[in-house]
Amino acid sequence: MLLSIHHISLPIEDPLLKFLIEIIIILCIPLLLNKIKVPHLLGLIIAGAIIGPNGFGVLSRDSSVVVTGTTGLLYIMFLAGLEIDMADFKKNKWKSIIFSLFTFAVPFILGLLGGYYILGFSILTSILFASLFSSHTLIVYPMVSSLGIAKNLSVNITVGGTMITDVLSLLVLAAIVGMSQGEVGTAFWVKLSVSMIVFTLIVLLVFPIIARWFFKNVEDKISQYLFVIVMIYLAALLAEIAGIESIIGAFFAGLALNKLIPHTSSLMNRVEFVGNAIFIPFFLISVGMLIDFNAFIQSWETLWVAAIMLVASIGGKYVAAMLTKKTFKLTNDEGQLIFGMSSASAAATLASVMVGYNIIIGENDAGEPIRLLNEHVLNGSILLILVSCTISSFVSMASAQRIAQADKDNTVSGNSEEKENILLAVNHEETLEKMVNLGLLVKTATNKELYAVNVINEDANESSVKNAEKILDTAVKAASAADVVLHPITRHDNDTAGGISNVIKEKEITDLIVGLEGGKGFSASFVYNLYNGYLKNKSINLMVYHAVQPAATIKRYLVFIPADAEMDPGFFHSMLRIWNIGRNSGAKMSFFGKEKTLNILKRIAKKAPIEATFEVLVNWQLAEQTAFSIEENEGLIIMMGDKGMHSYFPQMRDIPDLLNQKFNDNNYMLIYPFSIMPTNHTEKRSVSSHDDFAEIGKAIRNIFK
Repeated sequence: MLLSIHHISLPIEDPLLKFLIEIIIILCIPLLLNKIKVPHLLGLIIAGAIIGPNGFGVLSRDSSVVVTGTTGLLYIMFLAGLEIDMADFKKNKWKSIIFSLFTFAVPFILGLLGGYYILGFSILTSILFASLFSSHTLIVYPMVSSLGIAKNLSVNITVGGTMITDVLSLLVLAAIVGMSQGEVGTAFWVKLSVSMIVFTLIVLLVFPIIARWFFKNVEDKISQYLFVIVMIYLAALLAEIAGIESIIGAFFAGLALNKLIPHTSSLMNRVEFVGNAIFIPFFLISVGMLIDFNAFIQSWETLWVAAIMLVASIGGKYVAAMLTKKTFKLTNDEGQLIFGMSSASAAATLASVMVGYNIIIGENDAGEPIRLLNEHVLNGSILLILVSCTISSFVSMASAQRIAQADKDNTVSGNSEEKENILLAVNHEETLEKMVNLGLLVKTATNKELYAVNVINEDANESSVKNAEKILDTAVKAASAADVVLHPITRHDNDTAGGISNVIKEKEITDLIVGLEGGKGFSASFVYNLYNGYLKNKSINLMVYHAVQPAATIKRYLVFIPADAEMDPGFFHSMLRIWNIGRNSGAKMSFFGKEKTLNILKRIAKKAPIEATFEVLVNWQLAEQTAFSIEENEGLIIMMGDKGMHSYFPQMRDIPDLLNQKFNDNNYMLIYPFSIMPTNHTEKRSVSSHDDFAEIGKAIRNIFK
């Protein structure tokens, strides 16, 4: 055997060795820095500086590094748009706008004064110089999100403000570039405005239509993930064509797919996993490779420019964060988190400074090019990226951890302490995945477990047993893709409903999900099992689910609530399941019911906002007419009652036949709240008390945190 010895020269060109070095860095840096409680993203940036062309020259910042780094940057912005709670964003949009004005204007003014009066730049150069500090990059967003506080008001304000301030900053860049080249005029602004409007309409209106069709018709998980990547890059490309930066396109792509990728879904888990494991770390390493420490040793002027940049950027962001905190009466930790998240300069800053550096506006006496932004600003921006990312990491993580701990401490009362055990009755492979996805939607965020049971006849042959095991194994894999543990249960019993009832007692089940076979709807045997089996379990919340398309593709649910439903013991428990569907899927929830019932839901919606509308229905006939107006990609949810409950009325017995006749092409769900308070509830309440309604609303809010 002949052994070939590689003579390694720097920078390393062997693609296998290059990739191995980068993966080792991504693996080891977090393990080492977590022990000393230093944010690992800072370590990745420093590692990039050490191995990069301006460090020991181990690796060059070639096209492969740039491509993966660019993907990581787009991923950060995409995740920010994807994970933003649209109901909270709409509720707090004015807060985001005001914050964006603060965080754009204050650093801009400081930068303009520093560039024009201290550094002696021209007015055009000073304006572009000032715009470098107005934008920011949500480089710590993945870490903040991992702590479970992505829905916190301060995070919501910062994410929403980022979109606005980055767009403003990049518009300044476009205008200054045009002015430096003598292109600014009415035609320039009309062209830019029209292209941005067209871009926005395409991404926010056309992308969801394409994505909804794709997710309805393509079930292959790999294809779904690749489709998401295509959407990110396509939106980024369209943004560049429109004359704005690609990162804005990625953010808009996240907004466009926000309601089509539920936060609890396996697809969301894949998107976050790949981004946090590969693409985002590569971006951080690529940023580190830009750092040139020699530039600060060789030139005092570079250090002076960098100092001005740090004061304008970090100081301006701090003042803006404190103004936001005072304006909206936020806590100290929330103010610090806003400062931490908004203080990092990377993406837009780097894009702007590179554009300004490459624009030559003349020559000096020695024939050397005069650039719109000189090399001192370029090197100063690299130091700004390093320092700002360092400050952002430490401040954000410290304040985010305190907020997360405070949220946990506050979740101490009401239904938030109830034990939640959700059981899926899975007997049909064709409905299996849709059942698991519903379980992921209705569960609370803190619950990481589901149960699934398959009941087989005691006299079943070996093939039936193997088929049951196969179904349960598939269910386990589907849940694990979303980081949820599903406990499979095989039950031998001659009576399906009886076997399920035994599991309910043994596992203290609180919620049972039963699926209807596609195309069959309510068969005679199912209706018999429903009234003579499932509903005999008075202490569980029963959900009967009919799915013809993935839940993520549903745009709106029509939710019908019978009169006096709020008087039933299980009303609020069932309503929490509906609330979770709206919260986790982003679908619009249109509630129909009596005014008294809707007023309760409106009060809860103020504390735990979802995208919802409320319409009073005076009788059941009007409810039927409203249900018949259901459109494609809309679902139906009906809250039911059994005999003896306040909400029950005789026509409820006709609903299964009505659904079979009119709604076979739509998703629908019947919810039967429990009529006897389960023993695992911490406290029995009088549901007629207004104080109790407020307490339930508080509990729902705390659960969603």
